[in-house]
Amino acid sequence: MTENDRHVSIDAVRGFAVLGILLMNIVGMGLPAMAYITPTYYGGHEGPNLWVWATNYVLADGKMRALFTMLFGASLMLIAERAEGQRPGPAAIHYRRVAWLFVFGMLHAYLLFFGDILVTYAIAGAIVFTMRKWPSAVLIGLGAVLLGLLVAKGLLETQHLVHLKEKAEAPGASEAARKIWEQQSFTLNPPASFGQSEIAGYRGDFWDAMKARAFIAFLLQTVFLVTETLWEVIAQMAIGIALYRMGFFTLGWKSRHYLLMMAIGYGVGVPILAWMAWRVSGAGFEPFLRQEMSYLAAIPRPFVALAHASALLLLVRSGALQWLVSRLAAAGRMALSNYLGTSIITAFVFCGFGLGLFGRLERYQLYYVVAGVWLLILLWSKPWLSAFHYGPFEWLWRSLVRWRPQPFIKPQPPLASR
Repeated sequence: MTENDRHVSIDAVRGFAVLGILLMNIVGMGLPAMAYITPTYYGGHEGPNLWVWATNYVLADGKMRALFTMLFGASLMLIAERAEGQRPGPAAIHYRRVAWLFVFGMLHAYLLFFGDILVTYAIAGAIVFTMRKWPSAVLIGLGAVLLGLLVAKGLLETQHLVHLKEKAEAPGASEAARKIWEQQSFTLNPPASFGQSEIAGYRGDFWDAMKARAFIAFLLQTVFLVTETLWEVIAQMAIGIALYRMGFFTLGWKSRHYLLMMAIGYGVGVPILAWMAWRVSGAGFEPFLRQEMSYLAAIPRPFVALAHASALLLLVRSGALQWLVSRLAAAGRMALSNYLGTSIITAFVFCGFGLGLFGRLERYQLYYVVAGVWLLILLWSKPWLSAFHYGPFEWLWRSLVRWRPQPFIKPQPPLASR
């Protein structure tokens, strides 16, 4: 794909999404993993910590990942279209891409950050590629059905946990009933000892940190991938392909349609999520209510994500703030490098082989790190792409897919013509 072939709108939205993903990932990078699920576990849930949690709950939690995933689906379609009639062909190119993405993801999950999404993208991408020629309405319908089923499944699981708790706490409850409740309620009521073990591991050397993240990485890549994340990603990729075909990401919609999407996302979705955040925090983050609301929050989530994208797409169309749009587009062109680079930086900041700040910052203080990483991404991506064709990891990925080194350094014009 040459520079002239690119859609600035897609790159800008992708850059926005890769920045936004850090808003939630930073919690798992700098605090014990269960703090991502509930702020009462670690990092603080009062004062500025509460406001940070609530703002992310309404505007960022799951929305940036959903947008990034939809864009992966759109890019899947874009790359397949451009590989038509070429050797080795769209299927070979795609499956080589996801195979190497799987390798990157496994290394990322165990060496840098357990919350890797690339492994899931690789597996889901291998499946969704077979659906790329399905009608857009079918893809959107499939995505909506899968997301709806995940909500229903989550609500049923919550009720099942309520039942298990009642059995375990009933007079004369058997030891087996108490054991089952203890095992099944791990993420609902995580023991403090688990977080303390993480803190000790991450503040140790490189191998200590790797061992600390291995358990959760394995859990996410097995149990949670099979039961939840894979299906969510398939649904969002399918919707992303349909939206790409419909011209959403390439400014093919009329401005009033983007404004309508913003009205739905911000006018309906955001107030619903704000009410949920108020309800959960007002109840002291009661575990069952918190989990129930987390599943119900998946309903307005895609609409808020698309409202964010619509606002940015209208900005791109307007031609305003070109300095910002161009920086976001450059960040989006280097999404893989910026995604992995963020984990390299934060591993150094938080782990014992670097600054050792894991578990030492309150929740709101993590966002000083986020601001620094954002600034670095926006500052380095554009100058890098002035000198090189690709980001470093994009170049490696492309070279591995093509089985030969790709052009990397851009030829510089002669001094006399500069």
